[in-house]
Amino acid sequence: MSDVMDILANASFWVAVLRTATPLLLGTLGVLLCERAGVLNLGIEGIMVAGAFTGWLTVYAGHGLWTGVLVAALTGAVLGSLHAWLTVGLALSQHVSGLGITMLATALSYYGYRVSFPKVNKPPTITPFEAMDWLPIPILGDQTALTLLALLLVPLLAWVLFRTPLGLAVRMVGENPQAAEGQGVAVMAVRSGAIIAGSALMGVAGAFLTLSAFNAFFFNMVNGRGWICVALVVFASWRPGKALLGALLFAFFDALQLRLQQSGDGLVPYQFYLMLPYLLSILALVLVARKAAYPQALMKPYRKGER
Repeated sequence: MSDVMDILANASFWVAVLRTATPLLLGTLGVLLCERAGVLNLGIEGIMVAGAFTGWLTVYAGHGLWTGVLVAALTGAVLGSLHAWLTVGLALSQHVSGLGITMLATALSYYGYRVSFPKVNKPPTITPFEAMDWLPIPILGDQTALTLLALLLVPLLAWVLFRTPLGLAVRMVGENPQAAEGQGVAVMAVRSGAIIAGSALMGVAGAFLTLSAFNAFFFNMVNGRGWICVALVVFASWRPGKALLGALLFAFFDALQLRLQQSGDGLVPYQFYLMLPYLLSILALVLVARKAAYPQALMKPYRKGER
């Protein structure tokens, strides 16, 4: 117990929590936007890998860090366009399309890395984003600009979804696309736009790993974060504010288990600490998900004119 209290009293622990939460928050907001429009996007894992690779490769080629972020977002948008075409345009299975995109994007990224660097033994590195030392806010000042961007996106997305006609249209097509069509909403265009925008956020989530958290691209660096984001959307009840809370909660458990491993006395197997954030997150998910009101048209294909 004393070890835990010592960890919680250390400011560097909370810096690590916010840093760990950033890609989860960006990815969760992306999934949330897709699902608010009624489409499940299981391509997030592959989109994050592709965003991490293309963003990093752009910077490695000599371009700026923000150019790398933009390229990662465009990569996510392109993959999102493919998912939109398959699920909205052709009304195919959202599960199958998403998993297919994950496998495609991951394989293409790994292939692109091998082709670009066929003879390297260790990943080439770049100079990542620097901490915002100029920001006189504890903990946040030790983060990079991408973390600040992720935090600002929370109120922005909440405002768009719940305070603008565009957000109302997105929520309508996710709840009752037939009624939305009757009100003159272009259901297929709104759904496709939400998928593309959400996928762009997923690409930026991947880029955070290579341009901010680390300075290189390596295999398996996403490490299931995309699947965590899918679960966090349910925990968040499809609301951006709660998505921030869910990302911070998982990041808290993850950062805690790393420090408990380092300070452990060897009596507790390290596998227990590895399991801890997932176990506690599942418990929190079960407690919250039973009361979650999900979009009624989620995962239901829509064909124009059908009733």
